[in-house]
Amino acid sequence: MTTYLDLHCHSVASDDSRATVLQYLKWINVLRKRGFTIDGIVLTEHRKFDYDIDYSQLAAEYGVLVLKGAELDTCFGHMLVYNVTKGLGKDIDFGDVKMDGRDLIQAAKHHGGIVVPAHPGRFGIGLVEYMEQGVEFPDLAIVERVNAGSKPEENERAETLCDNGGYLGTAGSDAHLASHIGRAVTEFKATVRTEPELVEALMSGEFRPIYIEETAAATIG
Repeated sequence: MTTYLDLHCHSVASDDSRATVLQYLKWINVLRKRGFTIDGIVLTEHRKFDYDIDYSQLAAEYGVLVLKGAELDTCFGHMLVYNVTKGLGKDIDFGDVKMDGRDLIQAAKHHGGIVVPAHPGRFGIGLVEYMEQGVEFPDLAIVERVNAGSKPEENERAETLCDNGGYLGTAGSDAHLASHIGRAVTEFKATVRTEPELVEALMSGEFRPIYIEETAAATIG
């Protein structure tokens, strides 16, 4: 079963977002009525992870999967972390904006998670900037290829990075407003219902980044 997930979005729990999770879920149902397919979202709040917040009841009410991750600042740009455990939270200071991104990649892997650099083609702060300076990331396999909040030329840089470096690519809206949710999603060839299953699906390599418009054809088909 194919699963369509927006792997990058921010609610009001992030300091620069104005959207609530409820608003996102309502808007996703608007998108569905328009013929688009989106099965769920992954909340990637900035520099934090709240272990105690449970969205399962709200998710069930609206029929939308809600998973949680984080977007952390590192000395090599922003990085999305999936399957955040309490063990990882003890080993890594999520508020440290100067942490070594390579250490984060290794720590997440140790605790059963996975790291995907966000908007790597973004000018000034993206991973491409550091790679062009000669920094190497030997443990990295996946980057965010399509970020709906980035400029076209920034996504082009991310695409070039993937094509030339052999990296797999994900997609996310990077939504901070309700109407931006789902603009780009990652299509998985597996059923994903939990954070550990998300990690498994990413590690399988059986996924691709697409824009929401492409899911309309999938719905019709």
